[in-house]
Amino acid sequence: MKILVVGSGGREHAIVWKLSKSRLADKIYCAPGNAGIAELAECIDIPVTDFEGMAELALKKQVDLVVIGPDDPLACGITDVLEERGLRVFGPRKNAAILEGSKVFSKELMKKYHIPSAGYESFDDPERALSFIRESRLPLVIKADGLALGKGVLICETREQAEDAVNEIMVNKKFGDAGKRIVIEEFLTGREVSVLSFVDGKTVLPMTSAQDHKRAKDGDKGLNTGGMGTFSPSPFYTEEIDEYCRKHIYQPTVDAMAAEGREYKGIIFFGLMLTAEGPKVLEYNARFGDPEAQVVLPRMENDLVEVMEACIDGRLDEISLSFKKEAAVCVMLASKGYPEKYEKGFEISGLEAFKDREGYFCFHSGSRLKDGKVVTNGGRVLGVTALGQDLIRARKNAYEAVEWVDFSNKYYRHDIGKSITDIC
Repeated sequence: MKILVVGSGGREHAIVWKLSKSRLADKIYCAPGNAGIAELAECIDIPVTDFEGMAELALKKQVDLVVIGPDDPLACGITDVLEERGLRVFGPRKNAAILEGSKVFSKELMKKYHIPSAGYESFDDPERALSFIRESRLPLVIKADGLALGKGVLICETREQAEDAVNEIMVNKKFGDAGKRIVIEEFLTGREVSVLSFVDGKTVLPMTSAQDHKRAKDGDKGLNTGGMGTFSPSPFYTEEIDEYCRKHIYQPTVDAMAAEGREYKGIIFFGLMLTAEGPKVLEYNARFGDPEAQVVLPRMENDLVEVMEACIDGRLDEISLSFKKEAAVCVMLASKGYPEKYEKGFEISGLEAFKDREGYFCFHSGSRLKDGKVVTNGGRVLGVTALGQDLIRARKNAYEAVEWVDFSNKYYRHDIGKSITDIC
């Protein structure tokens, strides 16, 4: 079958790589793609926001399956547009992708259906938000309502920081229209865990666990980013916790969406905090996480096309997921200055070191071809992933592989998974 993947980042590279292993995949297209994806798929330069262009491409190429990678097109209704043209699409429709597209909606859903989460208030008036902050216990978590490239969540330890966050988001419009409304939450403490799950409207099939590192600098310092690295599995996500989450979080979320007339098919990313009172939802995402996909998909043993087809057809209860016992660690190589100002266009060397090296992967997040050379083209440039018999070995392998590639202004965290492997 012919498959079109929409997107251009490391998540999409991991998806294309996994799809390319399927016995069902004869030809893969990616729009717009990147330099790494181009080695596995035919890349076509169409923006992810050009829904009609995507539809025309899929129809022209007689595509059998369209897989949507990023959050923005999902929230804006790309699935609806493509389905109206008679295409099979993996990814939630607009009225379901609101689960990620609006944090106010998701918090109200959790409150209504008694899904455990942090206490919160939502605001569309900055003065009311500032007044609330003056009376609240610190620290606080302030979130832009809409999508903000993974950077719209600010942890504020002082009132001054919280007031600055409100002004930045709501008054100065740092995240544009995404900041018209905000959510102010209580700060939860515990172990953070991510669980990606396949959903077919009624059945939820959780994948293996992972843990992201959001902050830009070592020691979890600096600004929030789209993710500086991740590992899988989390040793803290036990069978007992999994059972609790399936019963009290995963299935209730899907049932709640159905009850609201928002049938959900695709991926739900459950961002969890394992608190002393039990697991609570930090956030929902309506697609594969980035960089979580870069550690979960290399460990997944199933044919991804078969699972996606089952999601679309409502047959997910026929599928049983299987994952390698090996652990995986991904270290993001970024451009110095990310997530703020950074330069692009530097040649990337050493990529050939990953060819035919089993258990090692280099997923391109921000790259492009220029004059026959691969150059940097984003804040996050490469996701270097390695497998290992356990997290300690996987982490050692990943950091060894980080040294195989180079580019000017290369920056990365040195402590991805370190706190876990120190315990192990």
